Amino acid sequence: MTDPHQGATIDTDPDQLIAPLDDHNQELLDNVHPAEWENPQPAERYHLVVIGGGTAGLVSAAGAAGLGARVALIERRLLGGDCLNTGCVPSKAIIRAARAWHEARRTEERFGGPRVTSEGSFGQAMERMRELRARISKNDSAARFRDLGVDVFIGDGHFIAGDAVDVAGSRLRFRRAIIATGTRAAALPIPGLEESGYLTNETIFSLTELPRRLGVIGAGPIGCELAQTFARFGSQVALIEVAPHVLPREDVDAAMIVQQALLDDGVDLQCDAVIDLIERTQDGLTVFYEHSGEKRQVEVDQLLVSVGRTPNVEGLGLEAAGIEFDHFGVKVDDNLRTANRRVFAVGDIASAYKFTHMADALARIAIQNALFFGRAKASDLVVPWCTYTQPEIARVGIAEHEARGMQIEVEAHTIPLSSVDRAVLDGADEGFLRILVPPGKDKILGAVLVADHAGDMIGELALAMTHGIGLGKIASTIHPYPTQAEVIKKAGDAWRRGKLTPTVKKIFELFFRVFS
Repeated sequence: MTDPHQGATIDTDPDQLIAPLDDHNQELLDNVHPAEWENPQPAERYHLVVIGGGTAGLVSAAGAAGLGARVALIERRLLGGDCLNTGCVPSKAIIRAARAWHEARRTEERFGGPRVTSEGSFGQAMERMRELRARISKNDSAARFRDLGVDVFIGDGHFIAGDAVDVAGSRLRFRRAIIATGTRAAALPIPGLEESGYLTNETIFSLTELPRRLGVIGAGPIGCELAQTFARFGSQVALIEVAPHVLPREDVDAAMIVQQALLDDGVDLQCDAVIDLIERTQDGLTVFYEHSGEKRQVEVDQLLVSVGRTPNVEGLGLEAAGIEFDHFGVKVDDNLRTANRRVFAVGDIASAYKFTHMADALARIAIQNALFFGRAKASDLVVPWCTYTQPEIARVGIAEHEARGMQIEVEAHTIPLSSVDRAVLDGADEGFLRILVPPGKDKILGAVLVADHAGDMIGELALAMTHGIGLGKIASTIHPYPTQAEVIKKAGDAWRRGKLTPTVKKIFELFFRVFS
C-alpha cells in the first residue's frame, strides 16, 4: 500500500519485517504472526471489533474480553505492534547493552576497575535483543489472546459499512469498534533519499553487523537514543538536525545536557543543518547539507531517518464508515469517539502523545466509553514520558518554555543533582529537577528531570499531579537515603523554605524572644 502523503510503502510481509530469520526471530513470528494460523468463524455480531494489534489494540481486546464481551482482534502485520517488534523492546535492549559497554570502558578511569582491552561483539548484543524480544512476545501472541476468548484474525481489515469490517473475506458485524492501527516512520522529501535504502526504526534492529559510519537524520528522542547507542558500540555517528539543538521540544538547558553527553560519546552533531541531497556512492552514501550558509557533506555506510511518524490510515475504508481523518491521523473527540458514533480510535493513530503507556491508558478509556456509555476524557490524563539517553530526560505536565509561551505565570524550583549525595557518589550528577507551581501555591503543574534514572523517578510526580498532592506533602514524605529520588524531596523542601517570607520570619523571631 502507498501513503499518498509521504510516498512510503507499508510492507505487510512478516518475513520482510523481521530479519534475520534465526531461531529467536522465528519464535517471535510464531507468536505474533503464525504462518499456519486459521482465522476463526466470525460470530454473528461482536460487542467490539478492534483493528490493530499493537499496545492500544491488545489492551482494548484483552480488557473487553475480560469483562465478558464478544471481541474480535484484527492485525495484518505483527501482533505487539511497534513497541514489541521495532520500538520500545528492541531499542531498550540495545541501549542497555551499549550502556554496559560504555561503563566497562570507563571503569578503570572512574572507579579503579579492571582495564578493558578487547572489543565488544555487536552481533552478540543484537542476538541478546532478539532472544529477549522473542521471550517477551509470548505476552502478545495470537495463541494467548485466543485463550483469553478473543477471536484473532490475521489479515487486512477494512470497513465496508458503518457497523461492519471485512477481513480476508469474512464480514465482522459490530456494536462498537476501535481503530488502533498506529503509525510508522515518516519520510522526508529529500532528493535521493528513497533511492538510498535508508533505515528506520522498523529496519535498524535487523542489523547483524555494526555500521562503521552511521548517519542519523533527526535529533528527536529516537534519533538521540540510537545515535548515542551506536556511538557507544563503536560506530562513527553523524547526527543531523534542522533545529538549533537536540530534543527541541525540551527546555533548552535540559536538552543541552544531553547534547553535551552525545558530544562526549563522540557523536558528530550538526544542528541548524538543512539536507540538500543524498547520493549513493561505491563506498556508501554521501549526505550533502548546508550549515550556517556553508555547504558540507558527510560520508556514511548506513543512514537512519528519524523525523516523526505517519498515521496508518491507508486501506482501512474509513470513508465507507463515515470516519474523518487527516495527515495527523483519525479525528476523535475528548471521549475518543470518531465521527461515526459506533467507532472509537486510540493510540498513536489518534493521539499527539505517541507512547506505549499512553496507548494503554487511552485503550482503557475507550473500553469504558464504548461498552458502558462512559464519559471518560483523554484530556484528564496526566502523561509522563522519557527519552532514554544517558542521562535520561523525563517530563510530566508543562515545561517552563511552554508556560512562557502560554503566558502562564509559574514559580520554578530547580534542584541540581550535584546537591544530591547519591548522584554524586554514582558519578551521575550532571542533571537537575525542575518543578513548576503557581505563584504562592504548591500544586504541581509540570516537571522535568534530567538524571540517569529519570524515567524511573518521574512516576512519583505523575502520581502527585494525578491525585492533587502538592510539594508540601512530598516534603513531609520520608525518602530513603541515599537515593537519587531524594531530589524530589529536596524540591519540596525548597518550596517550604520559600514560604518563610520576611514577615513570617519576623513572627518567629518575636516568638523565640518571648519564650527565650
